Amino acid sequence: MIESFWSAAAAASVTKQAFGSIATAETKGQTHIFKDVNSSLELTIISENIVRVRVAPHSTFLPDFSYGRQPYPFAPCATQLESTETGYELKMPNFTVSVAKEGMLFKVTDAEGNIFAEDESGAFWEENNDYGGYNVYSSKKIRPDEYHYGLGDKASDLSLTGKRYSLWSTDAYAFERGTDPLYRNYPFYVGLHTGKAYGVFFDNTYRTHFDFGSGNSGRLTYFAEGGELCYYYIHGPHMMDVVKRFSHLTGTTPMPPLWALGYHQCRWSYYPEAKLLELAKTFREQRIPCDALYLDIDYMDGYRCFTWNNEHFPNPKQMISQLKEQGFRTVVIIDPGIKVDPEYPVFAEGSEKGYFCRRGDDYFMEGPVWPGRCQFPDFTNPEVRTWWGSLHASLLDDGVEGFWNDMNEPSVFGSGTFPNDVRHNYEGYRGSHRKAHNVYGMQMARATYEGLRRLRPGRRPMVITRSAYAGTQRYASCWTGDNIATWDHLRLANVQCQRLAMSGFSFAGSDIGGFTGNPTPELFTRWIQLGTFHPFMRAHSAGDTPEREPWSHGEPYTSINRKFIELRYRLLPYIYSAFWENHKYGFPILRPVVMMEQEAQNNSWRQDEFTFGDKILVCPILEEGATGRHIYLPKGKWYYYGSYEILEGGKEELYVEAPLDVMPIFIRAGSVIPEYPVIQHTGEAQFRELSLSIYYADYAANSFLYEDHGDTFAYEQEIYTEKHFQYEAQEGSFSIAQNVAGMFTPRYDTYYMKFIGIPFAKYTIEVDGRVADILVDPETQLTAIHVFKSFSKIVVRDLAEKKAELPA
Repeated sequence: MIESFWSAAAAASVTKQAFGSIATAETKGQTHIFKDVNSSLELTIISENIVRVRVAPHSTFLPDFSYGRQPYPFAPCATQLESTETGYELKMPNFTVSVAKEGMLFKVTDAEGNIFAEDESGAFWEENNDYGGYNVYSSKKIRPDEYHYGLGDKASDLSLTGKRYSLWSTDAYAFERGTDPLYRNYPFYVGLHTGKAYGVFFDNTYRTHFDFGSGNSGRLTYFAEGGELCYYYIHGPHMMDVVKRFSHLTGTTPMPPLWALGYHQCRWSYYPEAKLLELAKTFREQRIPCDALYLDIDYMDGYRCFTWNNEHFPNPKQMISQLKEQGFRTVVIIDPGIKVDPEYPVFAEGSEKGYFCRRGDDYFMEGPVWPGRCQFPDFTNPEVRTWWGSLHASLLDDGVEGFWNDMNEPSVFGSGTFPNDVRHNYEGYRGSHRKAHNVYGMQMARATYEGLRRLRPGRRPMVITRSAYAGTQRYASCWTGDNIATWDHLRLANVQCQRLAMSGFSFAGSDIGGFTGNPTPELFTRWIQLGTFHPFMRAHSAGDTPEREPWSHGEPYTSINRKFIELRYRLLPYIYSAFWENHKYGFPILRPVVMMEQEAQNNSWRQDEFTFGDKILVCPILEEGATGRHIYLPKGKWYYYGSYEILEGGKEELYVEAPLDVMPIFIRAGSVIPEYPVIQHTGEAQFRELSLSIYYADYAANSFLYEDHGDTFAYEQEIYTEKHFQYEAQEGSFSIAQNVAGMFTPRYDTYYMKFIGIPFAKYTIEVDGRVADILVDPETQLTAIHVFKSFSKIVVRDLAEKKAELPA
């Protein structure tokens, strides 16, 4: 059936209907409506850089509702609709939208005449005889030099061009390169050609397909097996602008609790209680930092959600308290399948209140999952979400702090998922499972997140979800699913997390080491290194594999793994600041090289390197047996982390050595990088001095540090601090000025500042006009000073330059 849809999109169909000639055009506020004899095209100005396009066959629009879109915060902008000989032009501040009289073809150009997006066949549709409604299509031109990115975490190379994909949440156990569809649904892509970018968000929750020129290199088609043709054109011209605007349109990630950014250890399954306590003890004995331990389905009584297996965990509250005393948070898995058992209170209450999904003939949707025969809550019903959220109270009372939503595609043994005739409330708009399938996991994550906020209004929830639709980042983090312990999956994890970040979902990671299969010690160690620079860092493995902790392979691997996990903890203030920039400003946390230098054609296919934030370039080792690799440094100057060698970017690739205990990492010159001392968990992040590393550059740069309580929502009342460090270089000196805004007061009193790359043979360091005492850092042999955190300006002056100015 899917193939028939690809064929229908690629060629004319006897049932295909498209727009004819524009008969009328009218304007209602920010909306412009164009009609032919029986259909309508609606353009709505969302902001000065976003236009929504809706198509109504027979001029009947569906209710204006979206799970993906948030109420948009931008004020309407001034526009002008002009009639031309060939159609209409909608002049926006930064671009012009043209609608042709014949076929209502859509085109976007800028003031210089550059084309950003242009219809090929335009919008068309065909009646769905099996279900009613329409299959809806849109066809755009692909430029000869155009590349495409996004769609969430597809298991392919970073560029989507020349390929086709489907969005339909699928439990893709042990997926491989090219497996499609996967768990998540992000119908958003970024187009890039002639160095200029735009984006399209196709807001349709039905089974959806994208073809980026696989059969016709000049045509891009996206289409859905139901619903409405509703998409948002998002203007650039920079890729970062497109991703930021999409992030604000669909929502950014709330600030996570600080502990959620530490190292997490998971397995299917750690039990009984003694096993989990021994695991915690070993982490502390091995001096390997860790913040969270996970319990998979075996902690439950017969896999019944919100229960405990009293044989394996006789006193969970006491056990979790013991773990908390050692600095570990406990995270438990929750699945949507509720065991059909009248003696099980969750099932009894849900059944009595009619909270479970029903089939088209009004019988309950039932299917086998881990507990056996199950029924499933309808998370598209607000009342059901409220009930589901309240069920977490008992686990919170036991001390559980994180919740891991799994199997929520939804996954059903045998059939794969629900039949199409299952009915959903869909926020009162009603719909079959065809409409609700792709948002089922999203709404489960929402129910969990909102429930935790009600139950613990002063504490930030930590929710992890496997399935997602655009906007799920408002409620949860995610991981890339049940991957395999292979080198190709290491490469896929590297690309998938970059792609998710480009798609608005930055808080993501992969199962370090691979969920199924057995990684070699080398592969596991290289994966730890990569995971150090993924926003969500968790090792996870299946129960039929050998145990897989950072020490499992012995030396030298244990020491190397410890080294990189310690690096993760040292960089937590930088990582936390990157999360704030993602939350407040919509900046993706991971950024492929093409996002940094989109004007360079050679960067269009680069996918091995990426930056974490904008200061740290990460070059993971992705090949078995490799002791080095070729890298590309973006324009500017970069310091090799650890050796402090400075290199010029924007040139040809260079080869760097990288034995097993090394992953090439570079710091952008001019950066101010905050660091913690080595700690074993984030609860130890209580100290009197914060380290700042200043990397010399001969040009100006800006750096950023964000701080708050780490686990409350006080930041929503602006109880936080933003610190901006403005770096400037002059002849014979360089300086760092600090500007502080906000109402949060950190506990530390001073900075320990280390200076990398000072070019002067002799120099002084002045803090607010007074000469400071210069130290030599005992670990790195770098120049260092202690300075009060409230300093305004630090100047490093070349003494030789100063002497030259003195009279003879």
